[in-house]
Amino acid sequence: MTARLFRLCALALCLLLVAAACGSSSDTEPDQETPAEEASSQAGEEAAGEDSAPESAAEAGGAEESSPQAEPTGQDESGAAAEEDAGEQRAAQEGPAESSAPSTDATAAESPSDAAEEGPHPALLNPELANETAPATFLVRFTTTKGDFLVEFHRDWAPNGVDRFYNLVRIGYFENIAFFRMVPGFVTQFGLHGDPEVNRVWRAARIPDDPVKESNLPGYVTFATSGPDSRTTQLFINYGNNRSLDSQGFAPIGEVVSGMDVVKSLYAGYGQSPNQSLIHQQGNSYLRSQFPDLDYILSAEIVEQ
Repeated sequence: MTARLFRLCALALCLLLVAAACGSSSDTEPDQETPAEEASSQAGEEAAGEDSAPESAAEAGGAEESSPQAEPTGQDESGAAAEEDAGEQRAAQEGPAESSAPSTDATAAESPSDAAEEGPHPALLNPELANETAPATFLVRFTTTKGDFLVEFHRDWAPNGVDRFYNLVRIGYFENIAFFRMVPGFVTQFGLHGDPEVNRVWRAARIPDDPVKESNLPGYVTFATSGPDSRTTQLFINYGNNRSLDSQGFAPIGEVVSGMDVVKSLYAGYGQSPNQSLIHQQGNSYLRSQFPDLDYILSAEIVEQ
């Protein structure tokens, strides 16, 4: 009897221990993550990372936008941020840099005033139409916010450059064009259009280089460049004797023959602050809001000699 009672007690004790063990296991399972749940959690974290990537890209793009504009080799500023379009890399031009090269866009019957009456010239949005050959020599009167100056151009100095400039004047390109880069004693630079759409189409309209036949002396006018065969619409006027630019491929196309005092009086307070990428993208709206004291070319016309 005693042995039987002992066995029953032992059995009851075993049942109690088993029950207790089962209850403990059930309580701890919700706190554990199965492999499937872990995978799901990791996927969620990865998705969150992808969602935040565009913000990083946008920030990076902003940094590029505000970085120094493209410079030719040997210039004082860094090269352009990777162009908005990889195939357009370095298209944002900067003239020769101060240390070595500036920083780095017709007859009276076809003057800008006549073009204004007839509406914009079709070639403003189609550079292929601006393809006339320039005369051997011609004079251009620039009317600016500080007064007039005259430049004489010589086709034998740089045929490709002079033909391009002649056509830009002929189609009325130089209306409300800012002198956006000023380095006293060195250069003043201009040639980016006030209309972003015009900038867009001309940015890719590059012309071949010309051999350098004249020197970058005070008052000489030269196309800016961002590298070989990259000239488009940007030019600079030399303030100083910048012969060092000759060996870098900067070929003068003309010379200021009257009004150099006007050129020297152009507002220089902003120095090289205007951002070329933003001028390309926003045109004169950017310049007038951020740099209201800049001087402008109001018109340019070929005059009878």
